[in-house]
Amino acid sequence: MAMVELTELHKYFISRHISEGDTVVDFTMGNGNDTLYLSRAVGESGRVFAFDVQQEALVSTEAHLEKEGAPKNYTLICASHHRVREFVTEPIRAGMFNLGYLPRSGRKAVTTMRETTLPAVKAALELLAPDGALIVAIYPGHEEGRLEGEMLREYFSTLSKYRFCPSEFRILNSPDSPYFFLVEKSPKAKFGEI
Repeated sequence: MAMVELTELHKYFISRHISEGDTVVDFTMGNGNDTLYLSRAVGESGRVFAFDVQQEALVSTEAHLEKEGAPKNYTLICASHHRVREFVTEPIRAGMFNLGYLPRSGRKAVTTMRETTLPAVKAALELLAPDGALIVAIYPGHEEGRLEGEMLREYFSTLSKYRFCPSEFRILNSPDSPYFFLVEKSPKAKFGEI
């Protein structure tokens, strides 16, 4: 029996919005899997900005990108994702958030937090180009993850339906399983507008 693979769905939805030469952001670098995907998707002429607060994530990601032969189109930034506007000024075609803690780090206490996640998501929406998209993966198996998900569901439900189409994808009979939001911006919306 085939099961839904959420990370494959992330790529399916994002790939419909990005092309070679685009600018994209990995808001939660982690070990660099989304950074690698985005780097390959936008190619040599594209740009990828990737954020993480842990130096360990930058080291791990850089090694991963080198090993996999990723195009040299990325900028790895050791800063909180809510500071994105200090580093990225041009419109982005896509952004990916994988909230929670750094996989395989053994430090589950270091996690994304609501007080920086919401400003980061708002900044991402402001930076999103018309017909761009955000993926926000939620991990409700820990308390902060559950609360981040509730906060973002509430926030996304307030967005103008004329500018954004926020959707939620989750496995209904497994409430602690990861799920994600997809937020697509209308082709008619303006850059910088929420």
